[in-house]
Amino acid sequence: MPRTWLTERFQLDVPLVGAPMAGVSDGRLAAAVSAAGALGMFGVPATASASWITEQAAVAAGSGRPYGIGLMAWALQDNPGQLDAVLAARPSLVSVSYGDYAPYVEPLRRAGITVAMQAGTTDEARAAEQAGVDVIVARGGEGGGHGRAEVATLPLLQSVLDTVGVPVLAAGGIATARGLAAVLAAGAEGAWAGTAFLGCAETTLSEPARQRVLEAGETGTAYGRVFDVAQRLAWPPEYGGRALRNAYFDRWHGREPELAADEAAQAELEAARRAGDFDTAYVYAGEAVGMVRRTRTAADVVADFAAADKLLGRFSSS
Repeated sequence: MPRTWLTERFQLDVPLVGAPMAGVSDGRLAAAVSAAGALGMFGVPATASASWITEQAAVAAGSGRPYGIGLMAWALQDNPGQLDAVLAARPSLVSVSYGDYAPYVEPLRRAGITVAMQAGTTDEARAAEQAGVDVIVARGGEGGGHGRAEVATLPLLQSVLDTVGVPVLAAGGIATARGLAAVLAAGAEGAWAGTAFLGCAETTLSEPARQRVLEAGETGTAYGRVFDVAQRLAWPPEYGGRALRNAYFDRWHGREPELAADEAAQAELEAARRAGDFDTAYVYAGEAVGMVRRTRTAADVVADFAAADKLLGRFSSS
């Protein structure tokens, strides 16, 4: 594989980060991705305790390789213990995004932690560089989970690369060696992939949820705020979520103000989550989900991404 800022900074074999998918990636998946030669991360749910972070960080560190943690800035204000636990764990990389992240950049950097921020527009990337982050993740609207959906990955990546001077990773719709080769050729220092790992045995997804992922096609996702509004989550409204489309989403999409006042609909979603009814409950996934067709290990997925080296070699040898 080509050596990039990402591989050199963290001594990786593959210029790839396993995205911090809150509720899907915990310390076990992070450790498996890191052990395979990429950089694994786990995402911190908004209500997670400091002790949970400490426990998962210990699991992630068990690979003996660098790992990272993803934080949601909007949740930190009401749960400052999350930052304290992350600082104590000293992961190699912390992503802090979605909300007022700027106050957390310097405390993390002073602790010797590399800081990333996920940007969905060029203006967000420019602001992140000014805030002092070490690396920017140019996250296109194809990506699963939360983020902006105004700009697709390829045009966003090109614009961000032309605008900022710090290293840039590409995210959104990158699920195979072809995608990794494409963003490396464009000038990214590596890829940030989440959906590609959704079929892995090491995720926390239930078997019914994983089966929904494996059965989904490339047009099987939808973007919006339905699931956040139904749960009364305080996500900033500019950051919707991309999830597998289902009947509940279709029923409430465009009726979010009504949903916000409907207690029965809130209870329905919560009951469906407990029961594993994914006609109502959500599974966050990106537009690359149609390429996730079978259950694999994280090591298998990382090995497949490593084939980008051969694709890039086609051009360097010609």
